[in-house]
Amino acid sequence: MHVESSQLKSFLEDSDFIDNKKLETVFAEAKKQKVYLGDLLIKKELISEIDLKKMHAYILGIPFIDLEKKEIPKKVLQIISESVAKKSKVIVFKKDGDKLRVAMLDPGNIQIIDYLKKKTGFEIIPCLTTEKSIKESLKQYKKSLQAEFGEIISSEVNEETDQNELKKIAEDLPIVKIVDTLLEHAILQSASDIHIEPDEKEVRARYRVDGVLHDAMTLPKQVMFGIIARIKVLSNLKLDEHRVPQDGRFKIELDDKKISFRVSIIPVFSGEKIVMRVLDDSAKGLTLEKIGLVNESLKRVNQAIEQPNGIFLVTGPTGSGKTTTLYTILGMLNTPEVNVSTIEDPIEYQMSRVNQTQVKSKVGMTFAAGLRSLLRQDPDIIMVGEIRDNETMQISLNAAMTGHLVLSTLHTNSAAAAISRMVDMDAEAFLIASTVNTIVAQRLVRKICPECREAYKLEEKEIEELGKKIDFELILGALEKNKKDLPEDIKNVKSIKDLKFYKGLGCKACNSEGYKGRLGIYEVLEVSDAIQKMISKNTIATEIENKAIEEGMNTMIVDGFIKAIKGETSLEEILRVTKE
Repeated sequence: MHVESSQLKSFLEDSDFIDNKKLETVFAEAKKQKVYLGDLLIKKELISEIDLKKMHAYILGIPFIDLEKKEIPKKVLQIISESVAKKSKVIVFKKDGDKLRVAMLDPGNIQIIDYLKKKTGFEIIPCLTTEKSIKESLKQYKKSLQAEFGEIISSEVNEETDQNELKKIAEDLPIVKIVDTLLEHAILQSASDIHIEPDEKEVRARYRVDGVLHDAMTLPKQVMFGIIARIKVLSNLKLDEHRVPQDGRFKIELDDKKISFRVSIIPVFSGEKIVMRVLDDSAKGLTLEKIGLVNESLKRVNQAIEQPNGIFLVTGPTGSGKTTTLYTILGMLNTPEVNVSTIEDPIEYQMSRVNQTQVKSKVGMTFAAGLRSLLRQDPDIIMVGEIRDNETMQISLNAAMTGHLVLSTLHTNSAAAAISRMVDMDAEAFLIASTVNTIVAQRLVRKICPECREAYKLEEKEIEELGKKIDFELILGALEKNKKDLPEDIKNVKSIKDLKFYKGLGCKACNSEGYKGRLGIYEVLEVSDAIQKMISKNTIATEIENKAIEEGMNTMIVDGFIKAIKGETSLEEILRVTKE
C-alpha cells in the first residue's frame, strides 16, 4: 500500500493544508529529483511526519495511531517478541477479544500480517503509525534495571571472585551482561555520566541525568572485580593495575547510534571507582538557538564569530556546557575555506575536517606546547580546550594579534570576571583589551517537562524572600528592554507579583522529576571601545559588568528569569545554578 505523489498532491489541493503555489513548486521539484513529494515536504518543513502519515491513513482508508506517549499494557506488547517487533517494525498496542490492533509503517505488507496471524492465532487489524512511534514503543520492551540484574546476578552472589583471572572474569557472560545492561539503560535514560562506586559490602551504580545524580542500582560486592575488569578490557587499559588512575575510551553501537564512553578509573578505599562520560557521536544539528542563545545574546555571538581574528572566550564552572558551545560554534565555522585546528584535553567529539590534537602532559604535549606547534600549521581558527596557565594565555593572545581567531574556555563565575582572571595570570591589560572580542558566561538549567507543566504566581512572602537574592528593579528594567521578545501576556507587566512562573508536577514522561532535558542561560559581554578603555585602566570586574549592562548585556540571572517566565525552566533552577 503506497500513496503516490500525485494522490498526495490532489489531497493537499483539496484540503488547503499548504498554499497551492508552494505545492506546485515542490511537486515540480520532487518530479525533477525523482523523490517522493511527502519526503520533500517534510525536508522543507512544510509538513510534519505525523501530519503526512495521517493523510496517508485517510487516503488509504486505514486507521492512524500515534504511540509516542501511549503506554501499552505489558501483556499486550509482549504478544509478539521484541526481536520480531524490531525487525518488522510492528507494535501490538491493543487487544479486542480475538482481534489485535497492530501499528505498522507499511500496513500493506501482507507477508507480515499473515505471519502475525499464524503466530498469534488472532485477527490482525493493521494501523498506520510513524517511525518515531515505533522507536518509542520498542523502549517499553526494556525491563527495569532491577528486574534485569535480579536475573543476571542471582548466580553471582555466592561465587568468589578470583582476581588472578581477571581476563577470564571480564569475558564471563553474566559480567558482560551486567556491563552491557548498565550502558544500555544509561543511554535510554539520556544520562551524561555513569558512576560505579564500590562500598564496603556493595557496588553502587548512579546515573547523572540533566545534571543531577540518581541512584540506578546496587549490586553485590562479588561482581565488582568483574565489572572493573570488563570496562578495562573495553577501554584497552591495564587489567592488573589497581594503584594509579587510568583513562581510556571505547565505542558501542545501539539502535543505529554511535555512542562513545570516556572512562576514568581511580583507586578508592574500597577498590576502584569508575566514571564514564556518555557522548553521543551521532548527535548532530546543534545550533546556537537550540542550546539556548536567543535574541540580543545570539546576535552578539554571531557577530563575534564572524570576526577574522581575536579571542572568543566561554566561561563557567565544570559541567556548564562550555565545550558544547565551542563545538557548536566550530561546526558553524568549519567550512572548506578555512583550516580549523584544536588542542584539547580530552577530545570530547571527533569532528570531520577539524585537526584535533590531544594534550599528553607526560610526554611534554601541554596546551602551550601544542598551541605553539599548531601556529606553524597555517591555521585560520584555533580552539584551545582551556586556558590554564600564563604560557598558554600569552601564546593565545599573540595568536589573536597575528590574525587568528582563537576560541577557548576559562573557569570564572561571570563574563566580566574573566578579564580579572586573565590579569591574575599576568596577561598585559592592553593586550587583553586589544585581542578579546567577546566573553560568554553560561550555566545549564533543567527544562520543565512540557507534559506536566503548571503555571503559578509568587506569593507576597516568596517575593519578600526572593527580593533578598534578586534585584527585581534590574529584572523589570530588563523585561522592558526585551519587550519585543516576550510573549504578549507579559509585555506590559509592571510588577513581579503579576508575572506567571512554571513548575513541573512530575509525570511518566519525565520519570516524576518535573524536568526533561537542559538548556543554557547566558551573558554575552561584547568588548566595546568603552570597555576596552576600562580594561586598559585595570578597572575592577563589577564596574566593567555595570558598563556592559548599560550597553545592553543581559546578565545570566536576567536571561534565566526571561526563560522562566516563558515557561522553559523554573525559578528554582535559575537560583540553583546562579547561586544567588
